[in-house]
Amino acid sequence: MKRRSAAAGLDPSRLGGHSLRAGFVTAAWRAGADTAAIMRQTGHRSAATVTDYVREAAPLVGNAVTALGL
Repeated sequence: MKRRSAAAGLDPSRLGGHSLRAGFVTAAWRAGADTAAIMRQTGHRSAATVTDYVREAAPLVGNAVTALGL
């Protein structure tokens, strides 16, 4: 991971296997995958841990208030 990121011109100190896992969880969550489906893929044993892996930079994406049209 470090070697490939450096070859791509990215800062390898900011990326790793954990980054890929968090990216997968975030992308799956944004696409509407349920927690159980994400857990089957990632091997997480706790739904709370899966929630911690969601890296959402846009606070209104996936936010319950958005579903209300507010």
